[in-house]
Amino acid sequence: MITNIPFGEKYAGLSIFEPSEGTLVVVPSLSLPQDELRRITAARSYEERLLFLLLTLRAPGVKVIYLSSAPIDPDIIDYYLGFLPDPDDAAERLRLISLDEPWSQPLTRTLLRRPDVLDRLRSAIDSDAWLVPFVLSETEEELAALLNVPIYGPATSLAYYGSKSGAREVGHEAGVPMARGFGDVHSIIAIDEAIDSLPGERVIVKLNDGYSGLGNAIVSKADRSMTRFSAAGETWTSFTTKIRDRGAVVEEFIEHRPLYYPSALARITPGGHAAVLATHDQVLGGPNNDVYQGCTFPAAPEYRHEVGESAERIAGILAERGVVGLFGMDFFALKADAGYAALLCEINLRIGGTTHPYGAAVLTTGARYDAATGLLMAGNQPKFYTATDNCSAPCLRGRAPGEVMRTAGRLGIGFDADRRTGNVFHLLGALPEYGKLGFTTIGDSREEADELHALTRRLLCDA
Repeated sequence: MITNIPFGEKYAGLSIFEPSEGTLVVVPSLSLPQDELRRITAARSYEERLLFLLLTLRAPGVKVIYLSSAPIDPDIIDYYLGFLPDPDDAAERLRLISLDEPWSQPLTRTLLRRPDVLDRLRSAIDSDAWLVPFVLSETEEELAALLNVPIYGPATSLAYYGSKSGAREVGHEAGVPMARGFGDVHSIIAIDEAIDSLPGERVIVKLNDGYSGLGNAIVSKADRSMTRFSAAGETWTSFTTKIRDRGAVVEEFIEHRPLYYPSALARITPGGHAAVLATHDQVLGGPNNDVYQGCTFPAAPEYRHEVGESAERIAGILAERGVVGLFGMDFFALKADAGYAALLCEINLRIGGTTHPYGAAVLTTGARYDAATGLLMAGNQPKFYTATDNCSAPCLRGRAPGEVMRTAGRLGIGFDADRRTGNVFHLLGALPEYGKLGFTTIGDSREEADELHALTRRLLCDA
């Protein structure tokens, strides 16, 4: 029987990075537009991004139920449990539930069609469980209702604030600088009017629900045929069809160079307390240099304060609106006459690309975020990290995760528990088929993290 104490009262200050009790029902379903998702190499393996939450089993009062579309390699589970002081005890408090349907996506939608798995899930849930979704959509809300458990995430009724148009509305209310532009554009006529109203030779058009930059297009005002799409295979016809269906924003293209791409990670607890957890500099790639590849922590000191301050104001507005959970905010940073300016780009009301590097860093080092300096502090020692989701090489294809982890240990590029530095690997399930993995490199300085990160890339491909 589920507890009668309201979730927001019992867990008013809850952080999924440091729960002291309760059961995390982790649902890493990629409940996102599937047309863009299919363009990400090894997309299904991104369900493994939340495996860092196994490290919360360090607390003896915590249990974890982790769902997946396909069975997770036991060596990967052993790898994460190996960070804990008592892996065997932690394993007793971990329940893995697989649908054995890797081809059927997204996970939650498939789960709702599987009463046998739902019964197994119900039997595993106790009276103190809560759902941790990767993305919160109506299917995750339906699942939570069927299981009679609360959700650690923003209600879908608030999803608009995580759209590109909603971000502009929140940014205006928070008094945060943004590029000039127009939101809630749905028609070809409105697109043309917005494009013509903005300065410059180019504009950027972004689908309301695009992610990882894949819903973006850079449009030449003089010649639509020169439009550059972030997603491969996109055309102006297919793109405008998506705009009519899903809406978009049209914004001035920031031509200023150099241009930097910081982001902020924030949390709002079930009790409504908002806090900025970290700032990052994003590493971007793709044809328009706007597709997320990885990040570095912290954001550069020149604009770190501006990003953190703007993020704090935005988080406060979202807390007032009733948002709960983790979310990210992306910015542009550029040099202005009076210093650096940070312009809000978008708000992502979901667990994003910087969440698992942050989680890996704080759960392995015990570091705490110092809002005054924007640094993670492990005692008196600041910690820095560099992370990637996109380390791939032909020589890695066909290799088992356990083999690669043993190689990393032999080469001395694993994690040093005494110094609390080194690599924490993820996306290991993508190795056999795609030769792809990710890792977060933690150092005691920016230089140490960057140098070990570059060395790790070279050694993994040469080993």
